Amino acid sequence: MPSRSFWTVAALLLVWSLIGDAAYLSQVTADLTELAKTDPTTARAFATMPEWAWSAYAVAVWVATLAAIALLMRRRIAAPLYAVSLLAVLIQFGWTFFGSSVIADKGPSAAIFPLFIIAVGAFSLWFAWRKAQERVLR
Repeated sequence: MPSRSFWTVAALLLVWSLIGDAAYLSQVTADLTELAKTDPTTARAFATMPEWAWSAYAVAVWVATLAAIALLMRRRIAAPLYAVSLLAVLIQFGWTFFGSSVIADKGPSAAIFPLFIIAVGAFSLWFAWRKAQERVLR
């Protein structure tokens, strides 16, 4: 039987994923003209972000949500889903770090949150994999 900490972590990962889904929807539907009035650097980044990076972003957040649901259902598929999500996160932020001027424009501190997202993705994968190895997931 899973411990209380398993359920707590799994629930927090679902909340995190839902926040990611909301962020994606907010960003992909943003009015760039309005955004440019308050944050021109971000508006420019969104406008120049290639379709493959937007697609990777979508895969990252939606697959992570499926993984979190699978984790709560105690299904082993959670680990491979988290692996796909983490790979998509790395692809998406690869563009942010190496294909855009976001870090140069906003400074090194602009890398903190993307690095945190990558860390949460890595933790999610590790957690699901470990629970699968412990046979908590079936």
